[in-house]
Amino acid sequence: MSSHPDLAVIGAGPAGLAAAISAKEAGMASVVVLERAERPGGILQQCIHTGFGLQYFGEDLTGPEYSRRFVQKARDLGIELVQDTSVLELTPQRRLVAAGKKGLSIINPLAVVLAMGCRERTRAWASIPGSRPTGVFTAGTAQRLINIEGYLPGRRAVILGSGDIGMIMARRLVLEGCRVEAVVEVLPYPSGSPRNEAQCLRDFGIPLLLEHTAIEIHGRERVEAVTIAQVNGERRPVPGTEQRLECDTLLLSVGLVPETELAFMAGVKLDYTTGGPLVDDRMETSLPGVFACGNVVHVHDLVDYVTLAGAAAGTAAASYVQNSGVPRGDSIPVEAGRNIRYVVPQAVRGGQDVTLYLRVAEPEEDVELRLGPGLVRQRYKRVRPSEMLRIELPAQSLQSLNGRLTVSCEKRRKSSA
Repeated sequence: MSSHPDLAVIGAGPAGLAAAISAKEAGMASVVVLERAERPGGILQQCIHTGFGLQYFGEDLTGPEYSRRFVQKARDLGIELVQDTSVLELTPQRRLVAAGKKGLSIINPLAVVLAMGCRERTRAWASIPGSRPTGVFTAGTAQRLINIEGYLPGRRAVILGSGDIGMIMARRLVLEGCRVEAVVEVLPYPSGSPRNEAQCLRDFGIPLLLEHTAIEIHGRERVEAVTIAQVNGERRPVPGTEQRLECDTLLLSVGLVPETELAFMAGVKLDYTTGGPLVDDRMETSLPGVFACGNVVHVHDLVDYVTLAGAAAGTAAASYVQNSGVPRGDSIPVEAGRNIRYVVPQAVRGGQDVTLYLRVAEPEEDVELRLGPGLVRQRYKRVRPSEMLRIELPAQSLQSLNGRLTVSCEKRRKSSA
């Protein structure tokens, strides 16, 4: 492994591989990708369902099929893929300390791309009272057990949370002969995509209980039951609405959070809302020469968008190195307005076309996204927090910003007769 590569990418998932490929294609001589798992490809290796690549390739692929294309392309380009290696330290000077089968390695790249992805929230985050029996899994862990290891987590399950992975696993369990008693969601609407709600729950007759949550886990050695209850407007359990669901397995699909330990260690500024690094339209963080992309920045709903963000980060990293780290110019902050939970990137420098990714805070119908002052008005019949919105801004439109860019979701005005 080279100790002084042009670029070091941390993470060999779809974002990291796309970043490495685009950097290599942009002229970087040496690119190394560090991956802690046994093989490159990221979480997609255990996602054997279809639905990947519709945007990027125009094909309906499984997760392994999608990732294999990028792994092969990276190898064809001569990118160094280093597996079974964990990055333990990242300094503000872009110095990496990594541990692998051959011991510790010190790497001093000219630029770094953070592409570590995200992790699942656990029972500790959900704060569910009760005993600590076996049979409580995150949805992603259960997915790996079934699709990679060949084990069925249980025979009768309850799923807490209606995120995409939770709904996909509800269907997967049924297909393997497990009975799914219910998918329980604390919100008044599903937190995953409408497509997965239809294809994974309704098509298989799996109950979805909205405005409910788990309030106790029963069992000593193994899960025996879960008590659920309705919640009020403050998402607190309503006394008298308790219901005991007999089961031997509880899957948790209660959200994902970016893996930001290395970014925090290096002093990269983080966004409180997304949980990931603050980035500009080049995907550069607050630390010059350190870029970030994919789910480490914010949790995407489509892997195709993860790939596009990775490619943008890799191209920008190549430009940074080729220009000998020329200091960046002033940036314009991007502000979240009415009913916008967050916008990424959080700043733009202009001079190139910009793609904005955003999520609304609450579902609404008959709205328009307004980017101002006076840039874009984009109409939507309905918007939901589970569906990420994507807006393209041409470079010439950014010249009229006058120091600010605000994105808001506004109700459309009814035209008068």
